[in-house]
Amino acid sequence: MRVGITVLFVALFAGWIWLDGRAQTNAPIVSGAHRFEKVTDGVYYATASGTMNVGANSPIIINDDEVLVIDSQITPAAARALVTDLRAITSKPVRYVVDSHYHYDHAHGNQIFAPDAQVIGHDNTRRRMLTNVLEQYTYLSSVEPIPARVESLKQRIAQEADPQQKVALERQVANSLAYLEQVKETKVTPPNLTFDATMTLVRGGREIRLLYLGRGHTDTDVVVYLPRERIVCTGDLMESVVSYMGDSYPEDWIATLERLKGLDFETVMPGHGVVFKGKAKIEAFQNYLRDVNTQVAALRKQGLSADAAAQKVDVTAYRNDFASIRGVGIDPAAVRRIYQLAAQ
Repeated sequence: MRVGITVLFVALFAGWIWLDGRAQTNAPIVSGAHRFEKVTDGVYYATASGTMNVGANSPIIINDDEVLVIDSQITPAAARALVTDLRAITSKPVRYVVDSHYHYDHAHGNQIFAPDAQVIGHDNTRRRMLTNVLEQYTYLSSVEPIPARVESLKQRIAQEADPQQKVALERQVANSLAYLEQVKETKVTPPNLTFDATMTLVRGGREIRLLYLGRGHTDTDVVVYLPRERIVCTGDLMESVVSYMGDSYPEDWIATLERLKGLDFETVMPGHGVVFKGKAKIEAFQNYLRDVNTQVAALRKQGLSADAAAQKVDVTAYRNDFASIRGVGIDPAAVRRIYQLAAQ
């Protein structure tokens, strides 16, 4: 009996040492479908571990008595996984969810948190989510191409000689097919608490400011600002990669980002990509938007269709700032949106 107790104590002590070692090195913690990167005390960045489609990256703010999650993820299944996986970093309950904007990959897990949690968003987010968002292009473009993509992946698997690459491709197929099933459960759930311009939460010793700085990626973009920690969580208003522009207001976006730069922060936690420091990348994206606007206006004047113009827009000058840029051409949805706004 005494030997058993000794073995148990040694095992527990080894576990404490392991966890303490991870805390000391700030090594990411992988738990189920998520990977948690510690940004500062009580603030984590949740990204996908690769086992399922979780959609957007979610900043996690752990306060004295509860957790605030920014973006509830892409499906109810992903949201449930997040609730479970959070146990790796905290035992506190999620009491607040902030929708950075209304897009499906950020807000379609809301139903898992409401009504037990306050789901907070901009007034426009609630209005948008009360419309037919499941019938709109931005959402449909995430599900309709999947069958063709799966067939293409299966063909690549059949030709792939590298066992590791084959496993990676098979995982993509499994995740894609699972996502098609998971979206069937979605019940669009708008925020149950909204604001117009600003809202401040004070939770224990932490001040959390929610700000609407203007139209940009959408007309619903909420920035979460932690003034003491000098951290800003930007959703898709500012990413470390080139943000989707299909529902954007490109000219307004530049001015909104200027207001963002006016905040006192050092760390940016975006909706996609990786955590980054400083404001240089924001300035680069403002220049990117100006360049896209100028080129698209000229191509429209020449009489090109939006899809034809998209193939000619050259943003390769920004490759050093945004690694997702591969060559000439941009997302046709971005150009269609600029044409749409110009015609109004």
